[in-house]
Amino acid sequence: MALTEEDVRASQLATMKRRATALLVAVAGAFIAVAILGGDDGAWGYALAATEGGLVGGLADWFAVTALFRHPLGIPIPHTAIIRERKDQFGATLGSFVQDNFLTGDNVAERIRSARVAERMAAWLAQPANADQVARYASDLLVAVADIVRDEDVKRLLHEEVERAVERLPVASLAGRALRAATAEGRHQELLDSILRAVAGFLDENRDDLHDRFAKESPWWLPRAAEDRIFERLLEGAQSLMHAVVDDPEHELRRSFDERVATFIDRLENDPELGARADELKREVVNHPELREWVAGLWDDLKRSLREQAADPESRLRVRLAEAVFAAGERLAADDVLQAKLADGMERAVRYVADHYGDEIGDLVTGTIARWDAEETSRKLELLLGRDLQFIRINGTVVGALAGTAIHAAGQYVA
Repeated sequence: MALTEEDVRASQLATMKRRATALLVAVAGAFIAVAILGGDDGAWGYALAATEGGLVGGLADWFAVTALFRHPLGIPIPHTAIIRERKDQFGATLGSFVQDNFLTGDNVAERIRSARVAERMAAWLAQPANADQVARYASDLLVAVADIVRDEDVKRLLHEEVERAVERLPVASLAGRALRAATAEGRHQELLDSILRAVAGFLDENRDDLHDRFAKESPWWLPRAAEDRIFERLLEGAQSLMHAVVDDPEHELRRSFDERVATFIDRLENDPELGARADELKREVVNHPELREWVAGLWDDLKRSLREQAADPESRLRVRLAEAVFAAGERLAADDVLQAKLADGMERAVRYVADHYGDEIGDLVTGTIARWDAEETSRKLELLLGRDLQFIRINGTVVGALAGTAIHAAGQYVA
């Protein structure tokens, strides 16, 4: 089983504790030996001073290092177990320190400038693999947003927007303008020709059915031969009239049709009664259940399509997003002015956050530390700093020995 970083730190701390303690024990043993076997004169005096100084320095640093995290020997001496006792004050101090020295607008803005974020972002986005990655994250984000919102709220919003848009739509007036534009280019005559040809074709294709219907509606006393003759004359006359209108651009019926269309257009644009009827029809359409179902189905189809395309690297959505990101990266990399604008915008944004929300960030540090368990906090900090602090114990023993020797030598010189 692989060791965690915390396990490694604990092992290193235990090793350094053993080394520092072993050195202190060795110096203590040397002191006892020199005190018993030697004296205060000559080399023995220097040895005794060195071991005394080393022992005092080692003990003092052991006490200082231990007092940071716990009570030495379990004795609740004042101003010991500092980390556990002053955890909250430490958090408040650290929060204030971070806020005052790091989260200032000038410091953060300078960091943004020196990091050349805009230039590095452009180079990163201009890599196809990175553009694909951004496209994947963006599509996943869209799916997540679509899943977060309530379907009922979105469907209601869509229907309200459709209803609001249709309500503002002057149907009659728009229809009048559309017809006026169509008649100005003669499109209505083309429509008339199509209708006449279609009707003529319909009469010819359904001749037998129409004849049977005519026969049922004819008087009983009318002879069959006369009935057939009348039907044929009526049918041929209607078809002949239609073909004549189609073939003659100046036919009287065309002028009549033009006049009627112009009158209808004028009514659409100016007749309040016709406008009111159009608005009533518009409201009926908007409130129709099938329209509501259609609008609701739009959202369901959009979510389904979005989820499918987000999961497919070759989908149109993913490909278009990747192309857009890649193009943006290339443009940003080639345009120094755009880079400068982006960098300036980012600098102003982080400066605004630092100036207006620095207190909240400092409080976040303070509050986070306040929620930590005191014993656990002390243990974690000891694992983080303890190895170096054990070196202080070793250094204290060595420096104490050197200081003791120097003091003894000075005493000998003065004497």
